[in-house]
Amino acid sequence: MRPNKVKALWKQGKPAICLWLASGDPFIAEIFAHSGVDAVVVDMQHGIAITPDRAVECLRAISSSDAVPIVRVPWNDPAYIQYVLDAGAYGVIVPLVNSYEDAAKAGGACRYPPLGYRSVGPNRARFYGGSDYFQHANEEIICLVMIEDIKAIPRLEEIVQAPGVDGLYIGPSDLAVSMGLGPGSDQPDPRHQEACRRVLEVAGAHGKVAGRHAYAGEEAARYLAQGFLFCPVGNDVRFIEVGAREAVKAVAGVRR
Repeated sequence: MRPNKVKALWKQGKPAICLWLASGDPFIAEIFAHSGVDAVVVDMQHGIAITPDRAVECLRAISSSDAVPIVRVPWNDPAYIQYVLDAGAYGVIVPLVNSYEDAAKAGGACRYPPLGYRSVGPNRARFYGGSDYFQHANEEIICLVMIEDIKAIPRLEEIVQAPGVDGLYIGPSDLAVSMGLGPGSDQPDPRHQEACRRVLEVAGAHGKVAGRHAYAGEEAARYLAQGFLFCPVGNDVRFIEVGAREAVKAVAGVRR
């Protein structure tokens, strides 16, 4: 089976750099995949009209490179998880995991028996991963569960030990909103900062990965320096938005 480069980096204690695809455009997915990143995440939860068939087109585009294809599924639903894994995703990020039961449901959906309950039928995955996909998928596939509600923080020790879970991934905006704060990834509130620190601490104590969402490279670099091993350095919609605003600003004084 094709090795999972992201998992290999984590085993060495090294971070994996990723870009986040929110537009669902396969061409942008291909551009991202050839940018030098370790992984590209296709966002089916908050991405724009990223239907299952559209996600498959993005996975095909990413396959033209050695970047690892990962999907954030729209919900903790085994049907979505199985679909994207069978389509060739080498990892899933599962949103809104607040308990051991939630985490075990996500982790089990990513693993073939006896480690989980994933059904066998890796149609596209065996072409992308290799003819021995079934024999090695349980070791190579990534399952990250999202910590994005204050209710999950006291349960981190249980969540991180759920079978099949490789790590914890912070959704900082939803976490902030659950605390009564406004949305935003880089929160100054000490309660939010302590919750994020706790996620990092618990994951590390159990030999698991901690990741955290970020919206820009400078922000991601800070988190990676703190010990997080998986942070996006930006997404396509934000890149286009910022670039467009800067271009318009550059010529704003020309028209009088």
